[in-house]
Amino acid sequence: MVHKAFDNDKYLQMQSEHIRERIAQFGGKLYLEFGGKLYDDNHAARVLPGFQPDSKLRMLLQLKDHVEMVIAINTGDIEKNKIRGDLGITYDLDVIRLINIFRNFGLYVSSVVLTRYHDNTAAKAFQARLEGIGVKVYHHYGIEGYPSNTSFVVSPEGFGKNDYIETTRSLVVVTAPGPGSGKLATCLSQLYHEHERGNTAGYAKFETFPIWNVPLNHPVNLAYEAATADLNDVNMIDPFHLEAYGVTTVNYNRDVEAFPVLVAIFEKILGYCPYKSPTDMGVNMVGNCITDDEAACFASRQEIIRRYYTALDDHKKGKVADDVVFKLEMLMKKAGVRPEERAVIAPALKRAGETGGPAAAMELSDGRIITGRTSDLLGASSALLLNALKALAGIPDELHLIAPAVLDPIQHLKVDHLGNRNPRLHTDETLIALSISAATNPTAELAMEQLSKLRGCEVHSSVLLSSVDMNMFRRLGVNLTCEPKYEA
Repeated sequence: MVHKAFDNDKYLQMQSEHIRERIAQFGGKLYLEFGGKLYDDNHAARVLPGFQPDSKLRMLLQLKDHVEMVIAINTGDIEKNKIRGDLGITYDLDVIRLINIFRNFGLYVSSVVLTRYHDNTAAKAFQARLEGIGVKVYHHYGIEGYPSNTSFVVSPEGFGKNDYIETTRSLVVVTAPGPGSGKLATCLSQLYHEHERGNTAGYAKFETFPIWNVPLNHPVNLAYEAATADLNDVNMIDPFHLEAYGVTTVNYNRDVEAFPVLVAIFEKILGYCPYKSPTDMGVNMVGNCITDDEAACFASRQEIIRRYYTALDDHKKGKVADDVVFKLEMLMKKAGVRPEERAVIAPALKRAGETGGPAAAMELSDGRIITGRTSDLLGASSALLLNALKALAGIPDELHLIAPAVLDPIQHLKVDHLGNRNPRLHTDETLIALSISAATNPTAELAMEQLSKLRGCEVHSSVLLSSVDMNMFRRLGVNLTCEPKYEA
């Protein structure tokens, strides 16, 4: 069971106040690079229980009249159909999704910038689609020697070649569907163009992790390293901040390594650097809003275990190299945590051993452990879902929620018409069957009403799941791990 560890209302207030201060610091115009996910930050919600996944967006709504959104996407990611792992959609589709979300909240999305732009069919098609929904599109180009060759980068042949993004509001939020999209370069390019036009503007970075004012090896910061293990991000003491102020703060390697170059670029553009350290650049009040450090530590250690299993699964599928798994093992040792501390693992494996087939276990919010096994009718994940809904609704386990009159036609369709060898129902088919039964069966309807209570629950499967079942657990908000083992 996870207890609340974070004061979300305090965070919204403090963060918005500090952003207003930064805008004033730079004369009324600020380019704010958003690190991490602006919307649906589920990692932060998992490691800091009480943090709402849409907190950053809600914070911006407090400044709505001053905000405009610019979304950056790497042209190469469009061309390669790069996938956002947590949602299972491509980066270009996520840009469209984000535009719709921001607009629905009343935020002004002024433009999309295609970074490292080069001429290709996919980028042209995506630009046409954006322009079709009323979004301006700009091009930024790859710059030889970026960022170290500052003389060339800050010149008409460097940043000067990029399109100038027309903006009208005092807070320009530069966000992206994922890492490597070119947010920082977009902000710096804009500073160059603003300076060339005689305009006053500044830059800051909205960052959540690592948290600068908690210890380097705090489990929350270690969980961030676990989340970025495949990117080789490493938390470290900010040496520039320590030298300038005599205060120990935490940052990460990429910002620390890039800071001398950023200083040189700022000096080229503005004539001076407004910051003495990478920590100075950040606007991050997260550490001041942790209300229960013990609960945050527990939640973060659990996240490290989840990330470890994700790495094991991806390694089994050939998606990551050995070093990613080794790094996760090292982080578990640093955090003082073992896989068996994840409460659902042992029950899932025990159930699988008893039945001789795939099984799964779920921990409900009240700490109860529910299991599901494979049968002739249902896969283990489907059985687990139904058993969990029964437990939440107080329905006796022996009662059937789905009538044979509903199950039989679905199996007939799968096997006899769609050529599926496996008649067992996946989770999506099971929930459809449950919803059909709910039309005439009050007990099934009661079970359906419990679905929202699954959000935040923990699940472990004794085998790797199909993409259908994985996506369904993701949509239900369940935290899933799997043994790195195929069913067959």
